[in-house]
Amino acid sequence: MTKVPPEADQPKTGQCDTGPSDTDLTFQIEDPGVQQLVGYKTTIDRRDGSCVVQLDLQPPHLNRHGILHGGIVATVLDVVCGNTASQFFDRENHAALVTVSLTLSYVAAARGGGIAATAKVTGGGASIAHVFGELHDDEGRLLATATGVFKRIRK
Repeated sequence: MTKVPPEADQPKTGQCDTGPSDTDLTFQIEDPGVQQLVGYKTTIDRRDGSCVVQLDLQPPHLNRHGILHGGIVATVLDVVCGNTASQFFDRENHAALVTVSLTLSYVAAARGGGIAATAKVTGGGASIAHVFGELHDDEGRLLATATGVFKRIRK
């Protein structure tokens, strides 16, 4: 995993010219594996450890019915929940972890446009975090929810 500053075309957070820049407030996760295959973008906010995973839907993301594939939904929600749990454990070093369980509820279908996932920690301790995630489309419509349990691993 590589931390990189967000792209210059990121929306500004409303900071004044004398305050910290967006690149000081956020960073992007660049993973060499599934992120490259699927094409999502993962951004972490340094202020509160929150995570957003965004994906512009393309034909390979859709199932045979022309709607967002459930496996892509699961992947995006696992990524956002896992990165949120990682920040819960260690904001400075982005703790390593594994998914213990992930339960999804599919609420609505998407056929195109963009999607964005967010998550929040709902409980946990030194090595386990419980996280709740949501996936929305560009219009703010709820597409799916997830509850997950994540375990910190020591390398």
